Amino acid sequence: MFRPTPLLLLALLLVVGCQVAGPPLDPAVEANVGVQGAYSVELPLALSSDVSIPVELGYWLYLPEDYGKDREQAWPVILFLHGRGERGDDLELLKKHGLPKLLDQGEDYPFIIVSPQCPLSTYWPDLVGVLPGLLEHLGDGYAVDTERIYVTGLSMGGMGTWALALLDPELPAAIAPIAGRSPYAIVPGNMCDIKHVPTWVFHGAQDDLIPVEDGQAMVDALRACGADVRFTLYPDADHPGSWERAYADPELYEWLLEQSRREIKTSR
Repeated sequence: MFRPTPLLLLALLLVVGCQVAGPPLDPAVEANVGVQGAYSVELPLALSSDVSIPVELGYWLYLPEDYGKDREQAWPVILFLHGRGERGDDLELLKKHGLPKLLDQGEDYPFIIVSPQCPLSTYWPDLVGVLPGLLEHLGDGYAVDTERIYVTGLSMGGMGTWALALLDPELPAAIAPIAGRSPYAIVPGNMCDIKHVPTWVFHGAQDDLIPVEDGQAMVDALRACGADVRFTLYPDADHPGSWERAYADPELYEWLLEQSRREIKTSR
């Protein structure tokens, strides 16, 4: 099982420059369709290295059915992080699981949903440092409510969800890691940094790839900080079964819509 080292994580999070490639962003683009794009960044090879390598993240963007009808309306955003098996440079792979699969089947949600694709050579916990820039890029062209950005992911994407929240605790209005665990070899020591972030964790008791104990350890660490964490354990669900049930549950989306950075700022 892959466990990124803190040194590798730090090295890859040091983004030294970024450029955007792909189609121009158009706030009036037709809704209810998938828009493909790419976000390019330069990452250093090591902490003290002047040598960098180009990394390109393709992404699939979904706009809700009513997007654009009210030009004054800002929309909440879900950042969806896929699992290990969907890495690569073929965006069609994203439709195998999770939200892209449901959207491809015709589901519609009241969110802008962006699904970047992790390159085959790396993992989400190594790349979360580029994701705030991707969200900022989208906010420049689309009607994004920056106070309602939600992060969710499955398996490796669940790890990435934790990693992004821990890297930038002021970014998400809520997180929902599914079938995930710590992005590091142990539970991070800065878990209390995200005690204010509304969190709903999902796991399957029959998961034989990422044991439920790994997910429970993250929940326990947050609760020890005084956080009010929701934890849903599906007794009969295996690894994929947990996200199939979680993403099919309307309550998840209702709960997300109740969360806002505005409310977090007021309550702190």
